[in-house]
Amino acid sequence: MERKRSSQHRTSDSEDDDAILVLNRQRYRPVDRRALISFARRVLDELGRSRVSATITLVGDRTIRILNRTYRHTDRPTDVLAFPDQSTFPHERLDRLYLGDVVISVETAAHYARRFGISFDRELRNLIIHGLLHLCGYDHETDRGEMRRLERRLRRRLIGRGR
Repeated sequence: MERKRSSQHRTSDSEDDDAILVLNRQRYRPVDRRALISFARRVLDELGRSRVSATITLVGDRTIRILNRTYRHTDRPTDVLAFPDQSTFPHERLDRLYLGDVVISVETAAHYARRFGISFDRELRNLIIHGLLHLCGYDHETDRGEMRRLERRLRRRLIGRGR
């Protein structure tokens, strides 16, 4: 009886994992969803946002180009887009504030990884940091460098030296 009851209850770690959803909607490159969930959780913890949830969706260039054209009026693929949630209500199932969605083009990420001479996994992590910072309200286009400085600090702390 005790064994059954304990298997029905999840640990806080798995509940935290549920707060970050990684959807893989591409076939260009295999990804380790669990590792990306864990990394995104660490980023949010570093930002003091432990009790929030977000979705990260991995797509191809075709999909991100459509999103970029629709929402930013730029008809080309990009590496990452962030769509902050406009509500102020906690996610019903998790009782957490939902930050929003980060969409990453795996094809463009792979291209930039080759161009910058870094691993694909490192570039994915760079983009997760960038997207989550946008969901937390940072904007490198208007903030006098605050987001870029924080992004560099998070990269050094969570990924290591380099880009």
